Amino acid sequence: MNKSNQQQSLVIIKPDGVQRSLIGEIVKRYERVGLKLLAMKMVIPTIQQARQHYSSDPQWVVKKGQSIIEKFKAQGKTTSLTDQQLGQNILDTLIKYITSGPVVVMVWQGTNAIKLIRKITGGTEPLTSDVGTIRGDYTLDSYQNADMDNRSVRNLVHASGSPEEAQTEIALWFKPEEILKYRLIAEQILYDINLDGILE
Repeated sequence: MNKSNQQQSLVIIKPDGVQRSLIGEIVKRYERVGLKLLAMKMVIPTIQQARQHYSSDPQWVVKKGQSIIEKFKAQGKTTSLTDQQLGQNILDTLIKYITSGPVVVMVWQGTNAIKLIRKITGGTEPLTSDVGTIRGDYTLDSYQNADMDNRSVRNLVHASGSPEEAQTEIALWFKPEEILKYRLIAEQILYDINLDGILE
């Protein structure tokens, strides 16, 4: 079995996903493709946890603010706010959103898990997410609606964006002993080079 490109990813079913009873549907999407669930728990995030989660990259606030300014420029709009202020506003809305109720936090593992999970999850904005993705199929929110209400986009799921991000996020939400090591029978079909042991 070749495990050289095995990755782990953190996935959070956000409060809107929990409240809309979509936990099973979301978990099923990741299971069906062959990913392995290593850890899972339901929690109500504290403000401190949420702040740490979204601030794992110290430049996140500024980068997010800069991307908003670029978006404004492309639309021919201007703003008097700095990139720091715009980014901080987004951080505040994200923290308010994820701490508003229970979430389901999970660790998934598999070949190229990061990219695969993000493909299944869909783009950040549900309105423009592809049909067949979690966000494209199960919700209808948009940046425009979120901006009008000065809130975060309700997009059901958070998924790690890189192996480094996943490592930091997993350590924030789980103790090492909470992440199980076990073998799934399906892994033999997915990863075994010669499919040895199928025939009796």
